[in-house]
Amino acid sequence: MSDKSQEVLDALRNIIDPDLNRDIVSAGFVKNLKIDGGNVSFTVELTTPACPIKASFQKQSEQAVKALSWVKSVAVEMSAQKRPERAPETGAGLAAVARIIAVSSCKGGVGKSTTAVNLAYALAKTGAAVGLLDADIYGPSLPTLIQMEDTGLYRSGNLIAPLEFEGVKLMSFGWAADPAKAAVMRGPMVSGIISQLATETDWGALDYLVVDMPPGTGDIQLTLTQRLPFTGAVIVTTPQKLSLVDVVKGMQMFETVKVPTLAVVENMSYFMCPGCREKHFPFGKGAMSHIVEQYGIENTVEVPMVETLTATSDRGLPVVLAEPDSDIAHLYEGLAASVVRQVSKLENGALETPEVRFEKGKGIVVSYPSGDTRAIHPAELRRQCRCASCIDEHTGEQILKPEDVPDSVLPLEIEKMGNYAVAIKWSDGHNSSIYPYDRL
Repeated sequence: MSDKSQEVLDALRNIIDPDLNRDIVSAGFVKNLKIDGGNVSFTVELTTPACPIKASFQKQSEQAVKALSWVKSVAVEMSAQKRPERAPETGAGLAAVARIIAVSSCKGGVGKSTTAVNLAYALAKTGAAVGLLDADIYGPSLPTLIQMEDTGLYRSGNLIAPLEFEGVKLMSFGWAADPAKAAVMRGPMVSGIISQLATETDWGALDYLVVDMPPGTGDIQLTLTQRLPFTGAVIVTTPQKLSLVDVVKGMQMFETVKVPTLAVVENMSYFMCPGCREKHFPFGKGAMSHIVEQYGIENTVEVPMVETLTATSDRGLPVVLAEPDSDIAHLYEGLAASVVRQVSKLENGALETPEVRFEKGKGIVVSYPSGDTRAIHPAELRRQCRCASCIDEHTGEQILKPEDVPDSVLPLEIEKMGNYAVAIKWSDGHNSSIYPYDRL
């Protein structure tokens, strides 16, 4: 390697990927470095074309190299890694789909489909190739949320040709069935139809396939999570306490099949009074903060009640397209960016999850892949529990009295919860303790 090449790479080492905590050189992003006298060109190859800081990387790269005294010009090309091909057993339609994102809720009417549609189009606006599957057979929403004149489906060879609107590929049972008739069928048949729509649709090469899941955590949902190779899930809820319980159920369902929760969206979170310009919370508040506190979910989005969102949905146009400069559109763009960041961390091994175990004589031992290890006294950890039984959800005050927890308390079971926390069942009968890794 020439001295000039080394100078360029050293300059680029100052550019840090905030999600991976690595510079773009050691992360392997810098490719095809060429130097012709004072003219420098190279490619920055990202993990996904939907990288939310792509433009920032390009600008920083140009500035860093231009600062070298001998450089006259800099040409930076931005690209993304080749999409991986899936194994044949996932179905021919999914062969070139890089990532599958589930958008899920444990009960209907919380705005899950609206979230899925706007997430898909927000991802597409970043330059990613995106598809959207409406997996709700009993109540398909996509034909209402995306209204098109030509909705006829046909086969292309052995696969079904998807519809396409504004660059996003679409598929829904609502376009294949008689809209005037209800879908009356049993669970196994429904699971089979959804799997067929997912695996036999000609999605082509996609960076992201967003799946609008049917509501609930029953057999249909569990079968889908087992059959489709989901990358991660976005859980949708509302502020009521009942919905908080459902969020936990949804996270646990995905955890059983090793699918991490990427983000939680709280719809109808509040409304802004046009008269007093203050936030009002008709369905209560605090549920989202409780999720963050207890489960360590980093990415949360609070979507307010706004007429714009309802109006654009009724017109059959996602708000990120209909009102791209609105605050609500920017919220969905932020959700898309957070999903991309979490997926990038997963793919690059930057989500460093520790091993948590009990060792007699040491206590609860937390060991990170980096080699960092620490031990916690079981009783001390039990006294720090922040579940609803130990902490008042509204005031944040501790209900559990530390002196009531004996020093002899021991963990009976330690269960990993995705990439964010562990659940512990204690010898004193308490079985709702969840500890995020950052608190450990």
